[in-house]
Formats: sequence, structure tokens, C-alpha cells
Amino acid sequence: MPKKKVLICGATGFIGRNLVETFTKKDDFELYGTYFNSESLDNPRIKMIRADLTNKEDVNRAVEGMDIIIQAAATTSGAKDVVIKPYYHVTDNAVMNSLIFRSAYEHKVSHVVFFSCTTMYQSSKVPVKETDFDANQEIYSKYFGVGWTKVYIEKMCEFYSRIGDTKYTVIRHSNIYGPYDKFDLEKSHVFGATMTKVLTAKNGKIVVWGTGEEERDLLYISDLVNFVGIAIKKQKSKFELYNIGLSTSISVSDLVKKIIVCSGKNIKIEYDKSKPTIKTKLCLDTSKAKNSLGWFPKISLDEGIKRTMDWHKTNLNKKIL
Repeated sequence: MPKKKVLICGATGFIGRNLVETFTKKDDFELYGTYFNSESLDNPRIKMIRADLTNKEDVNRAVEGMDIIIQAAATTSGAKDVVIKPYYHVTDNAVMNSLIFRSAYEHKVSHVVFFSCTTMYQSSKVPVKETDFDANQEIYSKYFGVGWTKVYIEKMCEFYSRIGDTKYTVIRHSNIYGPYDKFDLEKSHVFGATMTKVLTAKNGKIVVWGTGEEERDLLYISDLVNFVGIAIKKQKSKFELYNIGLSTSISVSDLVKKIIVCSGKNIKIEYDKSKPTIKTKLCLDTSKAKNSLGWFPKISLDEGIKRTMDWHKTNLNKKIL
């Protein structure tokens, strides 16, 4: 049986890079990846394609002949841009996904996996299910643009699954962390920024943005990548949407303390309430993925912190952050 051709869009990004490292070890796939504003990957097991995914011709050139598309390309950043430049995540993401999905339809791609997010969910004291999203409720103001953009793209997946033969898997994942994440203080999320602050602390203290009371569901990257492989093998229906997370939340304050403990350093925490912060609490109910596909997270937060810190220390000077 011929190998399936798999295209990883955004292969040089955080999620894409981890997908590449896992999928290049699988002998049943012929792997391709896209890159644009970054260096190509030097890996003989994947053929890299330079493509602007907001350009129709580039998208068609990359998609033609593929059996599976894993859409991990996106314009992303941290809380600062979400607060100060809320339009940042809207336009390019809507354009690139519109072009990719149309091209997948026209070229009869068999399966598309799309990474959504959880910004459309209301802050909640209990784990939220996929069906808990209510379009009649107001999305949190600082997430309004990105949240509704993601909902639109999710519905586009469902639309194409209804009119064509392409199967779609939509993943509403929680906050992902691990190797190849963004660790610079301007563009990273809370985990990456905190890791960098702790490991580079020089005065025995670090400053945390906000009050530290907000809570996040944090999932180690290998568990997300593992879900992708399971969904490709096991999903039968034309369209499915899954929550993927650790199913528990932790406050930013407690997360910072855990990272400090793992580092072995004696560091004092200070809070800057004038800095951008997004005061919500969220964790995901992932029972659908567990019950229908047999997926469950394998890496605890403590183990994930240790693995990420070890990777960070080893790779910090290799100019890949």
C-alpha cells in the first residue's frame, strides 16, 4: 500500500515542529511541510515547501496531491497583543484557512485536522464540554475577535465536510506548552514567558503580569500530537470537534511557583497589576475524546515542566527560541 502524503502547514512553528518530530518516525506517511517567515527544517524525512498561506497559488501548490492536511499554521502571540492589538489574530488566520479548506475540497484531500482554541468559552468554575459553547452569550471582550474568528473557521470545516468528501477534525485545545514553544517575553504565552523569567532571573526575583489569580488548563505538547495521530486513525464521521486538555486548571501564581521549585532557585515573585492580563478561569472536559477515541493525557504538569525546562536549558543557546 502506498504511503499517505501528509502536509503539515506551519511545520516550523511550535505545534508544527513537534508534529514533524513525531510523524517523521512513522513509516506509513510521506511527509511534507510548509514554511514562510522562518528557516526551512533540515530533516531528510520531510520535504519542505515555501508557501505564503494567504496566497491562493501558493496554497494550491502545497495542497495538490496530499491525502491529509494538518493545519498548524497561524498568526499567534501572547496576552500583550491580545489586549493591545486585538485585531492581530483575525485577518490572516481567516484568509489562510479559507484558502486551505477550499483547496482541500478542490483537490479531494481525504482528511483535514484543524487546531482551533478555547477563547470562545465562557470563564467557568467547572470543566466545560464542547456543547457548552453558546453563540448567544457574549465572548469575553479581549477574546471577541479571535474567538469569533475561530468559531467561523470551525463552521467552515463543518461546511466543507457537508458538501465534499473531506473528513474534518477540529481541536479546541487548551494552553499548550513544551519544546519549541515561544520563550521570548514579548510573544510567548504565560508558560513560556515564566520559564524564561525564572531561568534568566538575576536579582532573585521575577515580575508576573497581573494578579496571578487567573487559571489555565495546561497540556504538554506530546499529548496534543498524540491525539492527532489517534484522530487520523480512528475518526469515522465526516466532522468532529474535540476538547483536548489536561482537564484541570491551575492559577498563574501557582504555576509560577511550580516552575521556580523545578528550577531549584530561590526566587521572589512580584506582581505588576498594570500589565496586560486576561482574568478568566477555564479547564476542559475531554470526556468526548476519551470515550470515542480512547485518548487521554499522559504527561502530568510537574513532569511537563521538568521536560520543558530540560529542553530549554539544552537548547537556549542554539538560536531556535
